[in-house]
Amino acid sequence: MVRRRMLAKQLKLLREQAGLTLEEAAPRLDFSMSRLSRIENAQVRIDVHWVRGMLDLYDVGGGRWSELVELAREANQPGWWKAYGLGDTSYIAFETEATRVHIFSLGYVTGLLQTGDYARALMVAVPVQRTAEQLDNEVAARVYRQQRLTSADNPLDLVTVIDESALHRTVGGPDVLRAQLDRLMTLAGLDTVALHVLPASAGAHAGLASGFTILHFGDLGEPDMAYVEHSLGALSLDKAGDVARAKLTFERVLSDALDPAESLALIRRLAGR
Repeated sequence: MVRRRMLAKQLKLLREQAGLTLEEAAPRLDFSMSRLSRIENAQVRIDVHWVRGMLDLYDVGGGRWSELVELAREANQPGWWKAYGLGDTSYIAFETEATRVHIFSLGYVTGLLQTGDYARALMVAVPVQRTAEQLDNEVAARVYRQQRLTSADNPLDLVTVIDESALHRTVGGPDVLRAQLDRLMTLAGLDTVALHVLPASAGAHAGLASGFTILHFGDLGEPDMAYVEHSLGALSLDKAGDVARAKLTFERVLSDALDPAESLALIRRLAGR
């Protein structure tokens, strides 16, 4: 999805640089105006043959032509999550392209740090119709995402603040929670993970309304985006003002949280270690 957005942005820019309006370009590409608009807004998959035709019309050649055709091929490659029955518009499609994520989790431990049993217990608690196979696939996909925290080739840096209340909630029962706390202690030792706990003693804080995630895409040239998951669904935010507000909220929550060493000590006490 991120690469589709990158390609769409470039194709729109090239059309404008060629001095063509949507009304002028669409019939010359044998497109309707609505189709070309959807392509330029990354609302549909972009066929490689379409891209070649657009580049020819916009008089793009040389290395730029080859670069954008290759980007079109990459944008059409099925993501790993497809094997687990998940769609391209899911959060995972964006996280897969991100280089760094900042996550504040309020009611539960964030997915990138969950054990399989903890994840399953959370999913079962949500009133969503799933077959046993779908549930297994979603749990497996959540665990698979965590491989990037230890990847040498494609690492994901995680800065997370976990509200202390999540560490007391017996999701899945005492044994599952204890295993989850052990998992947190292990992952906190990774170079890619900065784990902070927001203590109950912090009282009212900037993130009290909900948890949220901020994704950074490194040198891909894509703007940062925020993502909010709630009881009735999820919301992706990419407007500059919304993302700036999310960043400010995260900074304030982080400033109220314990540092990683203090956080680890608290988790150890809760786990009885």
